[in-house]
Formats: sequence, structure tokens, C-alpha cells
Amino acid sequence: MADAAALGDIFAAPAPNVIMQTTEAVDNGKGVIYIYGNYAGDNMNFDIAAELADDEDIKTHTVRVWDDVASAPLSKIEERRGTAGDLYVLKIAGAASEKYTDFDKIVELTERSRDYTRSIGVALSAGSVPQTNSFNFELPDDELEIGMGLHGEPGVAREKMSSADEVVSKLVDQLCGDLPYQSGDEVCLLVNNLGSSTYMELLIATRQAHKLLAERGIKVHDTLVGNYCTSQEMSGYSITLLKLDEELKELYDYSCDSFALRK
Repeated sequence: MADAAALGDIFAAPAPNVIMQTTEAVDNGKGVIYIYGNYAGDNMNFDIAAELADDEDIKTHTVRVWDDVASAPLSKIEERRGTAGDLYVLKIAGAASEKYTDFDKIVELTERSRDYTRSIGVALSAGSVPQTNSFNFELPDDELEIGMGLHGEPGVAREKMSSADEVVSKLVDQLCGDLPYQSGDEVCLLVNNLGSSTYMELLIATRQAHKLLAERGIKVHDTLVGNYCTSQEMSGYSITLLKLDEELKELYDYSCDSFALRK
């Protein structure tokens, strides 16, 4: 996994000086990879930090994660947001750093895992903003929003509440049609709690996702269910797929022991 994380306030990017301090803390002379969700504030601040690092002769490379299929069409993939897919990209990057010493090889594998990752979420209630003591969007009790972003960014469809199986079917359809995933593919599946959903809800969604993937001939190599990429108090969940090839599968199976993930 990652060697360190540069932290900002809730719903805010880390400041350039914080990123630079973090960079200096982990640099071993071989290079530092910045991995983060594709948001304007993060992009700006990490770009500034990369310039500061360059002034100190610290080699950096940026991998922006843009796994959220609801946030922009495939033709504009670099405009998509980063969501729970960060977890898979960080897992592969950490394992690649453990196995390889060549910086460019590690970057290539990290970017490949990013390009093979797709996510989409559904919000059932809004998240809260501690600084203002308010919710970051409004959603009636009898509605849900497919594709809602972690910070309240608009989704692709707002509709009346329906069964969990129906909702998951829509999410899986969007995911499988985007890469696209095909019969015979092998994937990792992540069902991520957006904040305040129960494990019962997550496991119901997981069961349906497994069923739908099996019907498409897609094999699930590993499943993660839990709180990995959350938005304070938001009810809902996201589904992420990482398409595996033999190299990515080997790296995914590397053991790790971090706060977020233990394998």
C-alpha cells in the first residue's frame, strides 16, 4: 500500500506544503509516485508540490485515478472523478514497489491498474459538511441518486427508491459496458460503504453483484466489502471492478498490512 498519505481537511485537498513534507518523509532517492483522486483542488496542489520536489531534485510521477464512470463519458475519461478505485491502484502500486526496483515499471503497472478499474455509486442520503454543519446536497427520502460523487457532485440519474437488486443491476450494467468487461474476464470486486449504510445492505448488494457477474461469465477473484472510501454520514454504496491480467493478479495477491487493507 502507500508509504504515506498527505491529509487535507474533510472535503478539501491537502496543501502543497503538506504534500511536500510528506514527499520528503518517504523519498529514498529512487522516486515518489503521487496517487490520488482526480479533483481540481488535488490536481493543482499536487502539481505545485511536484514543482517544489523538482526544485529539491526529488523525482516524482503523478497517477490521477479517474474510475468513476458516472462523472464523464469514456471519450473524456481524464475528466472523471476518483472514488473507491483508489484502493486497488494503491494496492497494485505497493506490491509493484515491493517486487520491482525500476521506477518506470512500477509507474506502468500503477497506471495499468488505474486504467483497468471502474466504479459507480448510489446515494440514498446526503453527506454532511462539518465546517458548515449542513448537508452537501438534498435528496428526498423516497429517492436515490445513481452516480452521486463523494462531495455531493451530481450523478447521472435521480429516481424513486427501488429494490436493492434493481439498483445493483443498473450499476453493474454501467460498469460492464464501460471498459468493457467480457465473458472470461477475471476481476476483483469492491462493494464500498459510502458512509452510513449497514453491512446487511452491503452484503445484499454484494450477493446481487456476484450473481450478475456470473451470468456474464465474469469470474470474481476476490471480494472486498466495507468502509474504504467514505463520505461523512452519506448513506449508499459504490461498486468497483478491477480487471485482472496475470501480472496484476500476482501483485494483487501480495500480502499487505495497512490500516485500510490487510491481506
